[in-house]
Amino acid sequence: MTAHDLPVIAAVDGSSHSWEALDWATHEAVRRGLPLLIVNVRPLTSRTDEEVQLAEAQELLAQALVRASGHAPGLPTSTLAPLDFPSAALTSLSRDASMVVVGSRGLGGFRSLLIGSNSLATASMAECPVVVVHSGRTDEDEAEAAETFPDIAVGVAADESSEAVLEFAFEAAAARPGSRLRIVHGWTMFSSILAGGPFVDRKAAAEVAERTLAELTAGWTGKYPGVEVVREPVNGSASRTLVTASATAALTVVGRRKGGESLGLGLSPVAQTTVTHALGPVAVVPC
Repeated sequence: MTAHDLPVIAAVDGSSHSWEALDWATHEAVRRGLPLLIVNVRPLTSRTDEEVQLAEAQELLAQALVRASGHAPGLPTSTLAPLDFPSAALTSLSRDASMVVVGSRGLGGFRSLLIGSNSLATASMAECPVVVVHSGRTDEDEAEAAETFPDIAVGVAADESSEAVLEFAFEAAAARPGSRLRIVHGWTMFSSILAGGPFVDRKAAAEVAERTLAELTAGWTGKYPGVEVVREPVNGSASRTLVTASATAALTVVGRRKGGESLGLGLSPVAQTTVTHALGPVAVVPC
C-alpha cells in the first residue's frame, strides 16, 4: 500500500458529532479516491464487560457502515474496534492513514466545551493530518456550502516550513473542482521587526509581507494549475482571520507547528485558536 492508498480514518462513538465526522470523512474519501476505515475505540477505563463492550462496538460499526454506504455505495470500507485510550489508538493508527477525521466532541464532552479533549489530543499528536469537524452543519448545509463557498482557507507562517500544510491544502482544493484556495499570512509590525524588516513604515512592512507570502507559495500554482489561488497577507491576527474564513470555507487548514508545549499540547497558539473556535471543518497538519 502506497502513501496515496492510505485510508481516511473516521472515528465514531455514537455521538451526533462523530456521525457528522463520518459523513465528512466518507465524502472526502470519495473525492480523493481513498478507502475508508471506520474506527470505534473501546476505552480501557470502561466498566462494561469486554464481550458486551465488543458487541456494542460491532453494532455501532454496523450502523456506521450502513450510513457510509448510503452516501457512497461503492466506497471500499472497513472497520476496527481497538481496545485503548481513544487519542492513543487514533495516534497509533495515524501512522498508516492519509488523515484522521474526528468530531469536535464525543459522548463524554461537556456542553460548555468547544472541542473535546480526545479530539484536541489527537490533533496534537497524530502523525498525519487530523480534521476536526465542528457540529452544526447538516448534509444539506455542507452541500450548499460546497457550492456557494467552495474556498479552502489555509494559514502559512514565515518562520517555519509550510510545505506539508500547503500540499494538504492544494490537494484538498484540487479534489474540489472550482474550489478557490485562500492563502492567509498574518503579520504585525512586531513580526516585521523580528524578521529584520521595517519597524516604522507600515506600508513597507506590508510590501515585505506580500513578498514573503509570494516566496512561501512559489511553485505551487505550477504543480496545481487547476486551482485558483488568492494570497492574503493580513495585518493582524492570522488565527482571527482563519476563524472568520472558516464560516464560509469548505475546509480551513492550519499547521500544527511547534510552540504549543506551553499550552500542554503540541499545538501552536494559531492552531489552538483556529481548531477551537472555527465554524467549520479544520485540518491540523503536522509540520
